[in-house]
Amino acid sequence: MGMQQTWRWYGPNDPVSLKDIRQAGATGIVNALHEVPIGDVWTVEALEERKNIIEWDNSVSPAKKSGLIWSVIESIPVHEDIKLGKPGRDKWIENYRESLKNVGKVGIPTICYNFMPVVDWTRTNLNMLLDNGGRALSFDIVEFIAFDVFMLNRDGAEKDYDPDLVEKAGELFVKMTDDEKATLQKNIIAGLPGGQEGYTLDAFLARLNEYKDIDDSKYRENLAYFLKAIIPVAEEAGVKMAIHPDDPPFSLFGLPRIVSTEADLKYLLDVYDSVSNGYTMCTGSYGVRADNDLAGMVTRHGSKLNFIHLRSTIRDGRGGFFEADHLYGDVDMYGVISAILKEQKKRELSGTGEIHIPMRPDHGHVLLDDLGKKTNPGYSAIGRLKGLAELRGLELGIEKSGVI
Repeated sequence: MGMQQTWRWYGPNDPVSLKDIRQAGATGIVNALHEVPIGDVWTVEALEERKNIIEWDNSVSPAKKSGLIWSVIESIPVHEDIKLGKPGRDKWIENYRESLKNVGKVGIPTICYNFMPVVDWTRTNLNMLLDNGGRALSFDIVEFIAFDVFMLNRDGAEKDYDPDLVEKAGELFVKMTDDEKATLQKNIIAGLPGGQEGYTLDAFLARLNEYKDIDDSKYRENLAYFLKAIIPVAEEAGVKMAIHPDDPPFSLFGLPRIVSTEADLKYLLDVYDSVSNGYTMCTGSYGVRADNDLAGMVTRHGSKLNFIHLRSTIRDGRGGFFEADHLYGDVDMYGVISAILKEQKKRELSGTGEIHIPMRPDHGHVLLDDLGKKTNPGYSAIGRLKGLAELRGLELGIEKSGVI
């Protein structure tokens, strides 16, 4: 009754190979066609080509099954015109609908996606030094304010923050070297692996300005418009959508953020009542907010739980955090996994829904040999291998204890 163990793979150029993933013990692959421009249709041919790479070992003759399946797409990006509600959004929505049909034709059951405006997941430091010599991702609110207020010079930015934090950010900015400023800018807006958009400061400000008249309420309307257009197609194609929460789960750069709390989740699930309109429980994203009851969210909205990211963070008490070991930090991982296993048991008894919900160990510290290698931020091999092993052990312990 365990969760389906998956692993994010960035494609043929990922430093972590498919053979590495098999050795880690994962059986599902989370992948996307990052080379396809945002908004373009994902064709059956391109999907089948990638599926063949994942699911077949062509290094031998005849080719044999690899032991892996492409179980989740993460993600088919949503075009900014859809998020902005521009008049031309229907063209991009139709392309998205066609992509969904094609995904269904090749038999990939789940799509994780997000509706974050302009920036995807955001960190200020991609190489935070840990006490044990490893490296982690972190978000420091003072560093972020230093960028927003003093480097980007966004109009009115200082009004979005506590004056004491703005003062500390100003002091930090004065001390920063040019290299430190360049690294901070790169970390925040230059794009991350799997993304397709990086920005100069001027281009970034121009993109932010497009959202100046869009508040949370209007942005929710744009999301609802999108969901009402695509979910019927997803249902027909046999594809389950799984929206990822905002990361971090609060406003950045004054932009609307509408997938940050349980109330946000309930709103979007109610827009179109279907298992195809589901969500990703990302414990690392939702868990940054102390007011999010993660296990309770799984219990209350379990029937729409289509994908799981498991990681933990430690909050610093002023809006920042760093990514902790998978079983420690501010996330009650025991409670979350217990709730997930109970949901799976409920599905098993009722005969409805996917019993083995796909999960992946999200992010991971840079450890051991990986410290001397080029790795994608958050996606080194050894840190995720450690996390997967820990999560696998916790899951087995809960199952064997008989509490489920």
